[in-house]
Amino acid sequence: MDEVLPPTRMLAYGVQHVAAMYAGVVAPPLIVGEAIGLPPVQLTLLIGASLFTAGLATVLQAVGVWKIGARMPFVNGVTFGSVAPILAIVAQQSGGNPLSAVYGSVLIAGVLAFLAAPYFSRLVRFFPPVVNGTVITLIGLSLMPVAIDWIAGQDAESPGYAAPTKIAVGAVTFALVLLFNRFLTGFWNRIALLIGLLAGSLIAWPLGLIDTSTFGSAPVFNLPTPFALGMPSFSITATISICIVMLVAMMESTADMIALGEIVDRPADEKTIAAGLRADGAGSAISAVFGGFTCSAFAQNIGLVALTQVRSRYVVAAGGGVLVLLGVFPVVGAVVSLVPQPVLGGAALVLFGSVATSGMRTLSKCELGDPRNSLIVAGALGIGLIPVAAPEFYTGFPESLRTVLDSGISTGCIAALALNLLFRPTKTATPETH
Repeated sequence: MDEVLPPTRMLAYGVQHVAAMYAGVVAPPLIVGEAIGLPPVQLTLLIGASLFTAGLATVLQAVGVWKIGARMPFVNGVTFGSVAPILAIVAQQSGGNPLSAVYGSVLIAGVLAFLAAPYFSRLVRFFPPVVNGTVITLIGLSLMPVAIDWIAGQDAESPGYAAPTKIAVGAVTFALVLLFNRFLTGFWNRIALLIGLLAGSLIAWPLGLIDTSTFGSAPVFNLPTPFALGMPSFSITATISICIVMLVAMMESTADMIALGEIVDRPADEKTIAAGLRADGAGSAISAVFGGFTCSAFAQNIGLVALTQVRSRYVVAAGGGVLVLLGVFPVVGAVVSLVPQPVLGGAALVLFGSVATSGMRTLSKCELGDPRNSLIVAGALGIGLIPVAAPEFYTGFPESLRTVLDSGISTGCIAALALNLLFRPTKTATPETH
């Protein structure tokens, strides 16, 4: 993880990480901005701020400063789990800048997460292999619907939803990524995902799936400045809502760090997790200053590490640098956005499958023939996959609870921890010999 690769390779691997997570970074600000009704210029600034702050948070995680940063190939960005609470906060605002209360809440939540990190990290002692493997598997399985939606389209009511052309492009990209990983060697094998994305995009171009309209509204240069999109204001209800989001994000980051530790053969201990959670908190607070939202781990990039076996944290830091440049030069980000979502979805199926496979590899170290272990895995997967299989299952519950319940990773993680505590064997005294 501490290897510094030649600059050209490091940049290529870093760009590959950016390609894998770009859609996930720009989706939350795009949804929030359109819901508020931001004009195109401000919407571009909001997206640029999210890219810029994701880059800063990623560099902080990978390189580290003092006791901040996991110093692992760990990518951070805007968590999608914050979208629904942010939209609820915005809807409650009357007059003024609706984003002000959001930024105030994210700022407070980030600071609280930073302070709580050393206490929250103590949960790592409750993550034996049976829990680790279950949670890692669940991370991969929970992300599968995201990849499928990228292929079919985000809106099931849209006329072009699940069009045969989109499915065909996604399937071809999926096959190409697998074939490139199987038959390419050396450096080319390590960037097989990037080659697959380029090849898929070239195939999609004549089919009319590439949207070039982004270039029309993307400025060449924009340096994000503090509070340019709104000064923070403070609301108790809004702050509580975002603090719950941050708590869920910390839980998911903990699970992701444990998963990444298994993949790179350097288990994430309590100290590493505390440093990583501090970076989540600091990254979120910095994000609020520059116009972004809460920051958390990106599991698809863990899949990329598992797929390519490129473990250097400096590769991820290079990717963070690229994200900063995309935030400063929006026109460059417009180039990255040319990759059609069906192409991205086809590649993501391989990435997310790689995460699930890593979890199964960890589970193989457990004695699944032991009824206790098999019940832990069965129960946690069953609960964790509820929001994946039926996204509206918890519709009747309060919004505050749904923030946790709608995250299959969080509910599955809690279930695995609880079942492990319930079913683990109790220590019995050793009989004395006479």
